[in-house]
Amino acid sequence: MRRLPAVVTVVAAVALLLVVAQAPGWLAARRDAVPAEVVPSRVRDPWLWQATVGQHPVGPASVLFFTANTRYFESTGVVVGRDGGYRLLPVNVAEAPGLLSPDGRWYLRPGTGGLLDLRAGDERVTHEPGLHPLAWAPDGKLVAATRGNDDPVITYGPDNQPLDDPSKPDDLLTVDPWTGAERVLPVGTFASHTSAAWSPDGSLLAVAGNADPAAEIAERERLAVVDPTAGGVRWQVDLGERQRLAGRAAWHPDGRRIALLAYDGCATRCADAAELLRRSWRIEFLDAATGRPVGDPIPVSGAAVELVAWRDGDPVVERQSPEADHERQQTTLAAVTAHGTEQVLLDVPDGVSDVEVPGNLLRRAAFGGPQSRPSPFAAPPWLYSAVAVPLLLTILVLTRRRRGA
Repeated sequence: MRRLPAVVTVVAAVALLLVVAQAPGWLAARRDAVPAEVVPSRVRDPWLWQATVGQHPVGPASVLFFTANTRYFESTGVVVGRDGGYRLLPVNVAEAPGLLSPDGRWYLRPGTGGLLDLRAGDERVTHEPGLHPLAWAPDGKLVAATRGNDDPVITYGPDNQPLDDPSKPDDLLTVDPWTGAERVLPVGTFASHTSAAWSPDGSLLAVAGNADPAAEIAERERLAVVDPTAGGVRWQVDLGERQRLAGRAAWHPDGRRIALLAYDGCATRCADAAELLRRSWRIEFLDAATGRPVGDPIPVSGAAVELVAWRDGDPVVERQSPEADHERQQTTLAAVTAHGTEQVLLDVPDGVSDVEVPGNLLRRAAFGGPQSRPSPFAAPPWLYSAVAVPLLLTILVLTRRRRGA
């Protein structure tokens, strides 16, 4: 009987530890939330103690955005799940944003060969490092990617001439992100590839990039349309210095036009940030069969970043407000029309540098979901332990004192 209080204390301690291990999931669960196949109309900054995807997976994403307003104090991914839950997605220093798979379950890291399962929280290396993903195919089976071939270190011979080449042409390829199988696409010589867009049926690929080092300096791109299966370039055209492929959704849903982002204002050399911010943006179109200009331009307010989707034939653009201070810069997804009207579809906190939405939701234009707020209870286990352990020690001390009295 004398050993009974000690046994009870041990059992209570074990029970408390089990509660601590499961508490984040229990407390953060949204009992009345049903996973919705829709993009929320607004997202918020996460709590500083928000759990990561690896600590408590949140399932397929509805939105992924990148911000420095986290406990890491540098660019960090924030995954918003279909049930409204928030989780952090840490990235390496200087790592560029990766791509969400069309179903929102997988996150493809650039350069590392890593594929992160947002439903399980596990990450594994599935393909060769050194690839920069450009765009997922509509069916989610392949990824268009680019691989740099430049010599990383430049050495010099006895005549002081470089022995290495820092400007070798890059490869464009399709990759199976699960098996690592690669296929190099014959698209001609590109010093680098900057963006790509699949046709709606996935049969063709539009790719843009700099044809040579001089074009890189001048920021002039070449646009080519290639057949990834049969190989060969259908057509190619050199874009103006103020034009670029509009993004991964540049191909119009009817398959007849390819969108470009263009601007008026200073090009490669702007006198200051104010002159850079005075650029005025618009969307232009090329005939998808010939590469010739077609149709009328559509004006875009703010600084256009990428065309991400189409809604009832109108382009949906990721854009940023003209702010020199990045922390005050506002990013939105907005539908714009040829008449100059617009509708904001997704609003994010100030200071967000990039926004990703799964392709399946974008193709269905599944916007207009409820505003989503992060749960303060979706915390990592160490935070619950930091609270539970002192509480347990306090209980043990009080118990011993009471028994001693």
